[in-house]
Amino acid sequence: MGHVEFPSRRAAIYENIPNEKWNDWRWQLSNRLNTVEDFENLFALNDSERQALQQSHGLLRIDITPYFASLINPEDPHDPIRRQVIPSAAELTAFDGMMEDSLSEDQHSPVPGLVHRYPDRVLMLVTTQCASYCRYCTRGRIVGDPNATFSRAELEQQLAYIERTPQVRDVLLSGGDPLTLAPKLLEDLLSRLRRIPHVEIIRIGSRVPVFMPMRVTDELCDMLQKYHPLWMNIHVNHPNEITAELAQACDKLSKAGIPLGNQSVLLAGVNDCVHIQRKLIHDLVRIRVRPYYLYQCDLAEGIGHFRTPVAKGIEIIEGLRGHTTGFAVPTYVIDAPGGGGKIPLMPNYLLSYSDHRIIVRNYEGFITTYEEPLDYQAHDPSRCTYCRSKRPEAGQTGISGLLQGESKTIKPEHFDLLHSRGGAAHRLRPGETKRLKDGKDKAIVER
Repeated sequence: MGHVEFPSRRAAIYENIPNEKWNDWRWQLSNRLNTVEDFENLFALNDSERQALQQSHGLLRIDITPYFASLINPEDPHDPIRRQVIPSAAELTAFDGMMEDSLSEDQHSPVPGLVHRYPDRVLMLVTTQCASYCRYCTRGRIVGDPNATFSRAELEQQLAYIERTPQVRDVLLSGGDPLTLAPKLLEDLLSRLRRIPHVEIIRIGSRVPVFMPMRVTDELCDMLQKYHPLWMNIHVNHPNEITAELAQACDKLSKAGIPLGNQSVLLAGVNDCVHIQRKLIHDLVRIRVRPYYLYQCDLAEGIGHFRTPVAKGIEIIEGLRGHTTGFAVPTYVIDAPGGGGKIPLMPNYLLSYSDHRIIVRNYEGFITTYEEPLDYQAHDPSRCTYCRSKRPEAGQTGISGLLQGESKTIKPEHFDLLHSRGGAAHRLRPGETKRLKDGKDKAIVER
């Protein structure tokens, strides 16, 4: 029995649109839906949606391509695609922990639009515009606002920062959505990055193939493959978003040599179900897209109604690991509030351990032991070429640095000041000196 083909849908109001227009990404952008009248041509709005659509300020921009709007089932008031892109009055409700910039991207931004959070990679926010706007957007503070987009001068500052920071080997283009940029500007950015010797890979994060797959033209793929190694992550949250058009777009990108991954967000009322998630990842691997991250919903303003307990994400991973192909199981992460980056979460498979044995369990509850070696010869850094020429991480080695003996502690800010309790200086305090046996003074410092 063959695979069921992915669907192709076009709402009734677009049936008479010529194919050459429908398949033109510029036509899709020019005919986006954003008013009560636009959406009522497709389905009956509820009171909450109508209130939000009539809200003149305080909400993320509303714009949906005709293609993506056509994927909404007009008979289902709880349609998962509808919930993702049609605003509701719930966006006006505050919740505990809500923040404007929940990931502290602005605090990790050495120049406008560039985020340098991890040692060897940076995020370039190259635009604030998207093909359509997700109601759970973590960058709602800037995304969709044409007045907040990044100027050419700011893009030059981003490029200059990368050029003068040799530890950066990986650059991620995001926004907004880079594939909404004018083609010449996008290629200019890629070509400029490729000329920087220490930039090894370029990545693009885009939902355009999902919102507007007709943007993935042969011309775009020909241009992108000139700048390999280039990777792309798309963003699919529900199986209903995987269509014949998306499959074709991903096929073109794959044939252009671009490895594809998927990032999705765990959303209440959309995909908070292990069976939906299993169908999603199975369909993704059918179109040669590897599930990459499953994000816990951020604490951004206006998206509290999408949040689930973390336990729901753990339950989903429990229902995927062992129940399907290993490489199809995404990493479930919290993008840490306050700027800590992505923290993986998973069920506990390590049950206990001693100095020579560990106890582990599998997805079925099968418990077994693994014998540790008693004669392991520790790796000798002094004989290892890679250890002697390791990449500098400018104070960001973190827990790995502790394991490698680079430091003894990681301390919260003002830790020493707090525990000095305002006391006077004395011989035991760090920074004082001790007399060694050979008569030399040694400063007492904490590593």
